[in-house]
Amino acid sequence: MEQFKARNLSMLMDLYSMTMSNGYYLENTADNLVAFDVFYRRNPDGGGFAIFAGLEQVLDFLEDFHFTQDDIDYFKSLNLYNDEFLDSLINYRFRGTIMAMPEGSVMYPKEPVLTVIAPLMDAQLIETAILAQINHQSLIATKTQRIIQSAQGRPVSDFGARRAHNIDAAVYGARAAYIGGVNSTSTVMAAKMFNIPVNGTMAHSWIMCHKDEYTAFKHFVEIYPQNSILLIDTYDVMTSGLPNAIKVAKEVLEPQGKRLKGVRIDSGDLAYLSKEARKVLDAAGLTDCKIVASNSLDEFTIRSILDQGGCIDSFGVGERLITARSEPVFGAVYKLAAIKENGKFIPKIKVSDTVEKITNPGRKHLWRIYDKRGYAVADLITLEDEIPDLTKEYTFIDPNKPWKSKSFVGCTMRQMLETVMIDGKRIKPSPSLDQIRAYVKNQLEHEIWPEEQRFENPHHHFLDMSPAYYKMKIELLEEAHKHEQ
Repeated sequence: MEQFKARNLSMLMDLYSMTMSNGYYLENTADNLVAFDVFYRRNPDGGGFAIFAGLEQVLDFLEDFHFTQDDIDYFKSLNLYNDEFLDSLINYRFRGTIMAMPEGSVMYPKEPVLTVIAPLMDAQLIETAILAQINHQSLIATKTQRIIQSAQGRPVSDFGARRAHNIDAAVYGARAAYIGGVNSTSTVMAAKMFNIPVNGTMAHSWIMCHKDEYTAFKHFVEIYPQNSILLIDTYDVMTSGLPNAIKVAKEVLEPQGKRLKGVRIDSGDLAYLSKEARKVLDAAGLTDCKIVASNSLDEFTIRSILDQGGCIDSFGVGERLITARSEPVFGAVYKLAAIKENGKFIPKIKVSDTVEKITNPGRKHLWRIYDKRGYAVADLITLEDEIPDLTKEYTFIDPNKPWKSKSFVGCTMRQMLETVMIDGKRIKPSPSLDQIRAYVKNQLEHEIWPEEQRFENPHHHFLDMSPAYYKMKIELLEEAHKHEQ
């Protein structure tokens, strides 16, 4: 039961973070100011974008960052590190500044979504936990948004807890799923912690614990007359479950002036069974009885069911949402961008034979550019002290096709990275989960091109650079190439 006791999440690090921090301490460079960027390289499932989630938990983690004497004793037991360094950790706290996209922002590959500006040791120690939160929740929020899109306005509930990779994945996955657009969760802990609407029906075991299906349904609606959704596939949907549900609706609920809220189908050919069930329910006068579908659903199976004319009113989605089964790794990384020397940040670049692993160096701004209709047409990286003047013609450089620069005039822009923490403390209240969820919805409805939201061959969103920023990056690459020779 150790995992359920209070945990110090500051110990959630890769060992190399402590190894390097000990080295920085001995080199007397631990307090040198640096900047690290969090970004990712590829959208999950071949999509056109991703959803940034997990920021609230990152800020919680940083505000509480500390080491206990027990933690320090553990590190001493490894016989790896300087005792004076380890003893200094008892008074340690995170002292950095965090700049980040608002949680729920649509984001694109290779752009900074969070920047840490902190003493070198501080920035090194927090890497693993920051990435764990952002990678997990961004993955689930992004997957959920795709599922919501495929449901075409029908309610979707998170049913995933029992198939999640562990307890934390179930709870924080439910949070991310709500950001991504689910209407409710069946996970009670998440509902309580995050004030998410909670929803649930019944299990096959309820029916199997009674002498027959009719009796099981009858007892259930007698206990829950206002809110009964009956699971009709324990034995056979069309010859047993559905007839018994209709019988209970007519014999038990309607004499009380009540209506059967719905039926749920959890197996079989959901498209066919839902169409046949709809006909039978309507013929029985239960036109308001909803049909809920579950059973290993994702955006592709939901789209297929609806394309076949499936009569589904809402979906319960479990394992393929909570594990993002089709693409279970998000892949955000944490890379050094700059080191402050003699009062000035010096840009740093990681060079690789793999082009996509070359980093964008230096302190920077990220701007989202909007056309006159309010749609985002590009994201733009500039130097830290640059503010583009879009009232005049402004040239953007596509780093993947630098010979193909483009100009915009009359556009609007907003800065995507906001300062949310200074000296390890939040500087403003975080938005509520409902506000984050609404922000996602508003972007997708009013700012992000429908062509970017399609599943197959989505439109590529441009991440461009200002001429000055591009020049700086090329100069660093050329300098690095000289050192290789």
